[in-house]
Amino acid sequence: MPSTQDWIDLPLDVVEGMFAASQNSPNSGWEAKAVEFFKERLKEKDAQSWVPSLNDIPLHYLKPNSLVKFRCLIQDMFDPEFYMGAYETVDPSSKAKVLRCGRYKDVTECGVDFNSRSTVTAERQTFYCVPIPGENPWFSLILSHSYAGSSQARVVPSTSYVPSRQKRSYEEDEEDVDDMDTQPQKQREPPTGPHCPTDLQGNGDCKRLEREAPSSQTASSSHLDLNFPLPGEKGPSCLVKVYEDWDSFKLNDILEVYGILSVSPALSALADGKETSSSLLDPADCMETAEEQRVHSPPASLVPRLHMVYAKPLQHNNPLLPSLTLEDNSAFLSSTLSEMAAVRAELLTHFTHVLLRDALAAEYLILHLISNVYTRRDILPLGKFTLNLSGCPTVASYTEHLYQFIQKLVPSSYYLGMSLQNMNQMQLVPKKDYVANRLVSGAAQLARNTSLFLDETKLEQGQLDTTGVRNVTALGNLISWQKVDYDFNYHQMEFPCNINVLIVSEARSLLPSDCQIKVQSQVDPQHMEEYLSGIHMHPQTSSLLNKLRMYLSVARLLDYSISDEMTKSVEDDFVDMRKDDPQSVSAEDLHRMLVVARLLSLSLGQTSLSRDSWLRAKHIETLRRSRMEQHKCVNGNEP
Repeated sequence: MPSTQDWIDLPLDVVEGMFAASQNSPNSGWEAKAVEFFKERLKEKDAQSWVPSLNDIPLHYLKPNSLVKFRCLIQDMFDPEFYMGAYETVDPSSKAKVLRCGRYKDVTECGVDFNSRSTVTAERQTFYCVPIPGENPWFSLILSHSYAGSSQARVVPSTSYVPSRQKRSYEEDEEDVDDMDTQPQKQREPPTGPHCPTDLQGNGDCKRLEREAPSSQTASSSHLDLNFPLPGEKGPSCLVKVYEDWDSFKLNDILEVYGILSVSPALSALADGKETSSSLLDPADCMETAEEQRVHSPPASLVPRLHMVYAKPLQHNNPLLPSLTLEDNSAFLSSTLSEMAAVRAELLTHFTHVLLRDALAAEYLILHLISNVYTRRDILPLGKFTLNLSGCPTVASYTEHLYQFIQKLVPSSYYLGMSLQNMNQMQLVPKKDYVANRLVSGAAQLARNTSLFLDETKLEQGQLDTTGVRNVTALGNLISWQKVDYDFNYHQMEFPCNINVLIVSEARSLLPSDCQIKVQSQVDPQHMEEYLSGIHMHPQTSSLLNKLRMYLSVARLLDYSISDEMTKSVEDDFVDMRKDDPQSVSAEDLHRMLVVARLLSLSLGQTSLSRDSWLRAKHIETLRRSRMEQHKCVNGNEP
């Protein structure tokens, strides 16, 4: 039985051992046994934390051909490729033939016998994966602390790079979390060795590759568009090679991939010298354009390859929650549910503070942040709750303060200032580039449950051009239907999404929303800046912050149901409300009340609707509608 050190540091040895043993029994299904072996090892206590993370450890600290994990979003899917699943090598001196395994590899050993009858050609799929867009600094901070105590998390670096950052306490890091920025990673100097590509692009001329391989990989990622959905993001991107069940993965899925890291210099040699190494290329590969070659075969020092052994679809991306589903972790669930009412009260206090002492707006902000598309009925996404906070002041950068507060609580978020320049220049919708044969990402290609903060207070007078109109239309479709229509030039393709959209504005938003509430500030505008400067003091402790973070994620994941008895009670109430004035409550109002009642129940840790929660939902909806009517009367037709 391989030790922990073996299956993490030398996973290919495990694979090759199983491959060699399978030669005596051709129908052994060794590939499935190899996958099952790694799955079983990862189920051991704390085993997943032993595996180093490509997200949190610089590439030059990771051992080539070791097992690593990568938390990512599938940004694009390339065409399948062929590779040598099995091949024979010939020893030059003894002429002895050895059968080799090509699975989980980009390069083969030298001396490949291309005329061997034992050669097996297999197929694999390639996903282009990027870190989950918009992950907030506290997310990586918590993970880095959890890895700090793991002896397996870091390996000896292959360069003389020494981190200059001094050790700090967790609390000090929490205080500086807003100022954190990912430093550019120094690239690892790759090892050299006599290897050839396995993806049927070579004729065995390993010496040529060795000569042409660069002595060090110092290329900057600025020369290569890593295709991150959000502007200004940093981090590793990866070509993930998938060997089985690739049809079960979809574009924009978020995964934690466990795979074998490949950073062979031969891959960079091919990427840097396509023209000079044309004799190494497969004729079909020569049909690719230079741009397509550059995008699909980037230098491995910038875009490493990760050969998937196992991938775990992520139900959420909050590192404070167990990786298992809530139902599979009953102890955690019962403990969390028992505290939810108290944590909700704490969160309500802080949101009331940040929303200028408006407790009703704070209630609705909590409901918005735990909303989630739990199912779709025909084209209608059920569970979404886009909130428009109107009446937001434009002084003292209030909306930025509000976003920074939310940013500290949710795992992933993105602030979009809806200035005329942004709307007219941003690429919001992903678009297919047929020259490079890739999907060029846009800011609307986000992972599920990302908080999208739309700041309409930045909108100024001017003319939207064609791009601006297209972007505003895309935002409207995202809000109304929770879908984004990707641009494939000759047609559009719908991709469903599940994104929490919060719109802040002075007057009613130009965009649709499920609910609008005007913020009634209790703060003197002259003292606004002084008041806002105190917002950063709350919450004060990292332990409380973590409770609030867990609360928002757990509330979103809870199941919910309505009993037949409560359904009948709601129907009776609706009839009673319409008796005196049939126009006073519409079917749309009833739907909103039911959504509010659902979210209110979940916010209290209740998985079914109670009479008290229904009455409370009716009450706060009455208060909100009354406030909007009063404001409408004062300001004419503007709500």
